[in-house]
Amino acid sequence: MKSIILLLLATMVFSTTKSCAQESPYKNNDFAIKEVRVTNKSDLGITVWEIDVNGTAGKTTPTKAGQLDGAPVLGYVFPTSLKPTDVGFGQTDGIVALALTSHPDFDDTPLWDENNDKIFDNDGLVWHPHWVILTKDERVAGGLSVKQFKKADKTVVLPPTNPGMPMYMDSPGFPVTTMGNTIKVIVPNYRMNNQSDFNYDGVTAFMKVNTSNENMPMLGVYEVYGVASGDLSLPYTVKKQ
Repeated sequence: MKSIILLLLATMVFSTTKSCAQESPYKNNDFAIKEVRVTNKSDLGITVWEIDVNGTAGKTTPTKAGQLDGAPVLGYVFPTSLKPTDVGFGQTDGIVALALTSHPDFDDTPLWDENNDKIFDNDGLVWHPHWVILTKDERVAGGLSVKQFKKADKTVVLPPTNPGMPMYMDSPGFPVTTMGNTIKVIVPNYRMNNQSDFNYDGVTAFMKVNTSNENMPMLGVYEVYGVASGDLSLPYTVKKQ
């Protein structure tokens, strides 16, 4: 597992250098990471995940493409050393990451009504969480994509709150809030196997959906805007309160 993480992180370090040299309409202080924190509040049975940026967290959202193919996705992402089985997936290779995303062209949280308008399929723009498994992918500039599988593969185990896509992705419905320069999400400890001793990092990135080219990933990382540690070494540990 450790060798897999090192390989993927090395790929992301290279890709960060390459992708950050590109111009992007979304690359601004709202994605310039200042600090990242994960705090376990044992008295409440929750863990609070936070990213501070130099700008206003969550203020910048993607411009609607008008279709699913090519739809833009922005994310504040926590790569971790958690195991896939800790968050409801079956055992598989890759990095478990908690991604807070916004994408106006589609809704991939069918169980949740994030904007509270009694319509469950129209709130993809609202910042919301996903557990994902990330794998190395040299086909995209960011060097990573969400791990895919064939729909016919009955051996794949996903959490029951998954959105029904052939990817290692879950839509767990944890509450995400933005205030000032901070975006945060609250995760009940039992929803991650009561793990409180793990390493993590913070990343901000631009992703894109692909539904037309079978030679490209369904959801790939195309640009990396910021890395909390600077080298994606997952150096941070969970604080205890």
